[in-house]
Amino acid sequence: MTEQQRLIELPYDEDALEPAISEQVVNWHHKTHHQGYVNGWNQAEEDLENQRESGDFSGTGSILRSFTHNFCGNILHDVFWNSMSASGGGEPEGELRERIEEEFGSYENWKQEFVEAAKAAGGWALLVYIPYSDELHNVVVDKHDQGAVWGAHPVLALDVWEHSYYHDYGPDRGDFIDNFFDVVDWSSVQERYQDIVEIH
Repeated sequence: MTEQQRLIELPYDEDALEPAISEQVVNWHHKTHHQGYVNGWNQAEEDLENQRESGDFSGTGSILRSFTHNFCGNILHDVFWNSMSASGGGEPEGELRERIEEEFGSYENWKQEFVEAAKAAGGWALLVYIPYSDELHNVVVDKHDQGAVWGAHPVLALDVWEHSYYHDYGPDRGDFIDNFFDVVDWSSVQERYQDIVEIH
C-alpha cells in the first residue's frame, strides 16, 4: 500500500513574510490549499490501488488526471514555500547569478521576463533548469501541469493563483509579483539549482 503523503512544515512562521504576504494568506494557502493538493494526491493513489485490486479500470482517466494535478500542485508549493524567507530580497549571487546573466543577458532581463510570465500565467511562473539542453528557462504553467516542460526542474516558483494574493492585493496581481521579490530567498534558490546540476 502506498504510504500516505503529508503536508510539509513551513520553514518560517506564518507572519514571517509580512508585509509582502500576510499571515492570514500564508495560513489559508498552506493549511487549506496546499493541504488540499496533498489530500487529492493521497486519494488518487488510493483510488489507483483500489482499481488494481478490483480489476475495474473504468475510472483510470479521471484518477490519473487527479493524480497529476494534485501531485504537481504539491511539488510546486514545496518549491514556492522554500523559495522565500523573512531575510529574502536582493538579487542572486555567485554561480546562479553568472548563469542567469549568461542565459538572459542580464539579471534585469531575466526579472522582466519572469514578471511578464507571472502576469500571463494561469497558475505559476517558474525558473527551471533543463538538463536536456543544459539551460535555465522561464516557464508559464497554467493550473499546475499545463505548459510544464518535460525534464525541467523548478528552482524558483511563484504561485499566481488568486488564493495567493487576492486577500492582500485584490485584483492587482502586479503589486503582488513586485513584492514577491522582497522575500525571495536567493540562497535557497541557488542551493536548489546547484543540487539539480550536480545530480545531472
